[in-house]
Amino acid sequence: MRVSLFVTCLIDQLWPSIGTSTVEVLRRAGCEVVFDERQTCCGQPAFNTGYRSEAQRLAKRFIEIFEETDSEAIVSPSGSCTAMVHHFQELFPDDENWRNRARAIAERTFEFGSFLVKVLNVDNVGASFRGRVTWHDACHGLRDLQIHSEPRRLIQNVKGAEFVELANADACCGFGGTFSVKYPEISVAILDHKIAAIEQAEVRAVVSGDASCLMQIGGRLSRLGSKVQVLHLAELLASNE
Repeated sequence: MRVSLFVTCLIDQLWPSIGTSTVEVLRRAGCEVVFDERQTCCGQPAFNTGYRSEAQRLAKRFIEIFEETDSEAIVSPSGSCTAMVHHFQELFPDDENWRNRARAIAERTFEFGSFLVKVLNVDNVGASFRGRVTWHDACHGLRDLQIHSEPRRLIQNVKGAEFVELANADACCGFGGTFSVKYPEISVAILDHKIAAIEQAEVRAVVSGDASCLMQIGGRLSRLGSKVQVLHLAELLASNE
C-alpha cells in the first residue's frame, strides 16, 4: 500500500527518530512511504486555544497538500494530530465544499499503531527488545480515536519484551498542550501520579503514541534521576536488540 507520512511538528523539529522509525516499520509492513516536504502544522494549537480562523487556514493548507497525493492512506505517529485532522470538518460549519473535502481527508488519515493493526492487519513487525515495558494511553488516542488494544497487541508481539499494564495507563500525564505552560504546578501534580505508577511497574521503558506525552513524562523522569526510558511505539517496533 502507498501511504503518505504526516510527520507532525514535534517529531519534525524535536524528535526526528520517531519519524524515521515510523518509515522503517511501515516499509517492513510492506508499505511504500511518500513524504511531501510542504506539510506544516495541522492547526491543533490554534484550534485548542480558540483561534478558529487561524486553525481553519492551516486546515485548508493541509487538505490542499494531501489532496494532491495519490496515496491510499495518510499515516501519522501521533494520536493528537490525527485526531485534529478528524476535527477539520468542525472548522467549516457553513461551507459544504470544504466540509466534504475535510471529511474525505479524515477518512484517509490514520494513527500509526491503529493503521498497522486495523488497516494492514499486522500485529507483529519483527521487532525485538529486552526487558519490561509498559504503555501510556495518550488522551487524544484513547478518548478521541478509541485506540486501546492496538498498541498493546503490537507491544506483546515484540520479541524479548515483557508487557506490564500500568496501574493508571489511561490517566492524563498532565501535558495538555498549552495547559502545562499555563498551569505548570497542576500539570506536574498530575504527572507525578503517572511517574509513581511507572516507577512501581519496574520497567525498562514506558511507551506511548504521542511525542508530547513522552516529552512530559521523560522530562520528569530525567529530573528525578530515573533510568526508565521513554520510547514512541514506532521506536520500539523499529528496535532490533
